[in-house]
Amino acid sequence: MSTSQAAQYPYQDSSVPTDRRVEDLLSRMTLQDKAGLMFQPLAPMTMDLEEQGMFNSPSLRAILDSRINHVNILQGSTAREIAQWHNLIQREALKTPLGIPFTVSSDPRHSFSDNPAAALIAGPFSQWPEPLGFGALDDPELTERFADTVRREYLATGIRLALHPQIDLATDPRWARASGTFGESANVAGRLGAAYVRGLRGDGGSTKSVSSMVKHFPGGGPQLDGEDPHFEYGREQVYPGGQFDLHLQPFLDVFAAGATQVMPYYGMPVGTEYEEVGFSFNKGIVTGLLREKLGFDGIVCTDWGILSRTFWGVEHLSVEERMVKALDAGVDQFGGDSEPSILVKLVNSGAVAEARLDVSVRRLLREKFELGLFDDARFVDVDAADALVGAADALEAGLAAQMAAHVVLKNAEGVAHLPLSGQPKLYVEGVDPQTFTGWAHIVPSPDEADVAIIRTVAPWEQRGKPGELESFFHAGSLEFHDAELEHLRDIARRVPTIVDVYLDRPAILAPVADVASALTVNFGASAEAFAAILFGASQPKGKLPFDIPSSMAAVEASRPDVPFDTAEPTYRFGDGLRFDAWAPAERPDLSSTSIRMN
Repeated sequence: MSTSQAAQYPYQDSSVPTDRRVEDLLSRMTLQDKAGLMFQPLAPMTMDLEEQGMFNSPSLRAILDSRINHVNILQGSTAREIAQWHNLIQREALKTPLGIPFTVSSDPRHSFSDNPAAALIAGPFSQWPEPLGFGALDDPELTERFADTVRREYLATGIRLALHPQIDLATDPRWARASGTFGESANVAGRLGAAYVRGLRGDGGSTKSVSSMVKHFPGGGPQLDGEDPHFEYGREQVYPGGQFDLHLQPFLDVFAAGATQVMPYYGMPVGTEYEEVGFSFNKGIVTGLLREKLGFDGIVCTDWGILSRTFWGVEHLSVEERMVKALDAGVDQFGGDSEPSILVKLVNSGAVAEARLDVSVRRLLREKFELGLFDDARFVDVDAADALVGAADALEAGLAAQMAAHVVLKNAEGVAHLPLSGQPKLYVEGVDPQTFTGWAHIVPSPDEADVAIIRTVAPWEQRGKPGELESFFHAGSLEFHDAELEHLRDIARRVPTIVDVYLDRPAILAPVADVASALTVNFGASAEAFAAILFGASQPKGKLPFDIPSSMAAVEASRPDVPFDTAEPTYRFGDGLRFDAWAPAERPDLSSTSIRMN
């Protein structure tokens, strides 16, 4: 049935109240229909229904045949391609017996992280700082405007579920997922998370909203040794400082703002009152804490692959037994897995009651109805997607946020004092020299320069084989390698040096600050944004969203659940300098210059 055809049943009639539409559709669903609704796998973004997706995800044909109609997408080089693909799967859904529409979800697409396990390259979407950059600005109004841009660009391409915001607290400096958070402060995470959810909801009614799946309940920051529970060695979540409730605080704020979905994390609580199993298997967490104590009645979707890959604390159970335990815990949907046939067998064998499925299916259907997916919002305008996504005003706003989110930590007097002026001779590393066209003259060696510009990234330990999931997690030591530090010292001995560091984690910056004439940090910023800050075309407004530890010994001695717990940090949360007597310079026209993002 198309959206223009007359309604045959109450659930197809948009004038019928949502509760009645839900119950009518539920009464017509087979067990297979219900089971399919409770899975959300990755889907291949291909127009070929038979083609299998990446990471061994099922083909679109297999998804349709399984009655699955929630999918997570990773690819999409243009807005038009995403919109065309979205319309294809919605047309295919109409051919199924009940015509239940797809809900398409995505991880973050609007920032600079290239970690496919946590976020996606922006591609056609407007580019903004990482969430840490918004934490550095602590501006709820800006955060809400950003989320409204996300909403409009997602809507244009058919993405209706954001697998974000991530409101964990970055309380262990080593944790690889810190870049996706708003920082170390529960207050900042709560108010910015709430602003983000409001921006995704918009003010045009739910049919113009994007749902938010906040993560990772009950707060994913307190990891043993700062490791991540995507991997078995990081499965333990610990609270030596007794701060379990502090990590819950941001969730209360986002629930009040209207978040409708929650994703528990992979980890398992150790040394608490709760069972030592992964959070999606944990009835005390999902039902006792989230639903009964906090009163959340929205959708609970597991993190991706808990049945097949990351089943901590229940390794001894079969896939079937894990599924039963997660359902008993209170989850509604399995992220990243696609095994509705197993769930059907469990119901037929009596291991799971069909009435239990009905509880979750009602929640999942309600959201589809409220998003308008059964009605006029089922399809998107392909031409409008091309025009709206990455529009000039959004690109400019994203660039302005990138500039503002820089933090200046040191600014010594002398020729390298920020902002730079005149047309200095620059020696440049880590950024395309063409970036400074119109600002300065580029020279090939430090000895010929007035100032050296070095752009680098926070250090990490290489894990896993290149290209594998583990290799994309920046974990381990926060100390710069001796060779890199010696190289910086060599350049700084020859010429005043400005260093900019991309902080996806709070690196040990003291040795860098010792040699740099000026030190800035960023949380995802283009080369153009960096140049504008250096030469005063924009005022840096960021303040550190976390402490910068003084040493790895201090990090190792800190408690993973306690914010601001490293001894004698080099820089404190909230540190950040402003330019004195700042008068904005005019940005050169770089429209004809090829700028490469670093």
